[in-house]
Formats: sequence, structure tokens, C-alpha cells
Amino acid sequence: YSTLSLAGYFPREDLKTFRKLGSYLQGHPDMKHTPGVEMSTGSLGQGVSAACGMALGSKMNGDGSRVYALVGDGEEGEVWEAAMFAAHYKLDNLCFIIDWNGLQIDGPVTEVMNPTPHDKKFEAFGWNVVHADAHDFDSLEAAFEAAKSSTGKPTAIIAKSVKGKGVSFMENNVNWHGAAPNDEQYEQAMEELGGNR
Repeated sequence: YSTLSLAGYFPREDLKTFRKLGSYLQGHPDMKHTPGVEMSTGSLGQGVSAACGMALGSKMNGDGSRVYALVGDGEEGEVWEAAMFAAHYKLDNLCFIIDWNGLQIDGPVTEVMNPTPHDKKFEAFGWNVVHADAHDFDSLEAAFEAAKSSTGKPTAIIAKSVKGKGVSFMENNVNWHGAAPNDEQYEQAMEELGGNR
């Protein structure tokens, strides 16, 4: 939503209504109500299935497009079905970026429903796997270059991250999974991040 706001799809002030009753900025974006959103989401994992369809369509059309999908490390079963589909159809124009921070809404992923090891599972499905530090642009750039050069199979970038990095009261705190800071917390976070207000 922040990015859409900065791109001019709706006023920045509307960000303060995030997840509030009656707001068009809900936890799962709705293309019918949120400007700039091209696909509604609901069940976790459905975005990667759509990404697989887009990648296959691109291959069939021969347009040379690449498709990227962000995936949480605590995603649900649909992700694994999509992973099998992508490998079966050799979607080398598809890249999943797995945000491996170890936390989901209900707690540590290894305690809620342990999906690890991500890399070995994707490799077993027939994917190219690349590891990256999600907080290091050089590491990320190298990972994306490796994904582009992979042929005959999709790529999963396992991007190790720290949830809430740089904000003392948010870092590695599962309670901030879907919460928005109040005015005082916002000021503290912006100060700690050295950002512009």
C-alpha cells in the first residue's frame, strides 16, 4: 500500500486507515476497492498459483517476460502445488522470493507448521535454489542474476531477513505481523530508521 500511495494511486493519508473497519486498505488487497491492485488475494498462497499461470502464459506467448512472486516462509499448501506445477512445466521465467524471517502471524514457523528446510524442498521439486541476505542489495542482485541465468527450471531465492529490522520494538516480534504503529511508535520507528517523515 505504501508503494501504491507513493505511485499516486491514492492519498498517503489513507495509509492511516490500514485494516480499520470500512477502509479499502485491508489485510488482503481487493482489486475491486483498492486502486492499483490488479489481483485480489485471500487464501494465502494463491498469489504464487497466479504467478505460475502468468509464467506459463508468457512461455506460451513467447513474449520473454519474467514473473516474480513474493512468498512468506509460513505459507500454506497451495505453494507446494504451485512449486510442482512450475517445475513440471519448466518455468525458468519464474522466480519465487521466499522471505525467510522465521515468523508468521501465529508465531515461529518451525513451531506452527514447520516447512523447513525450504531449500531442500524446492530442490526436491526440481527448482534452482539461491540463497541471499534480504538486507544486502549486492547479495540480492547476485541472486536475481543467478535466477535469470537458470534455464529449464524455476528459481527460488531464499532471502534471509529479520522481521521489523532496524526498529527496536518491532525486530523479531511476531505481534507486528499485521499491526500498524500508533503516532508515538511511528515517530520512534522513523527516528531509529533515520527516515524522512
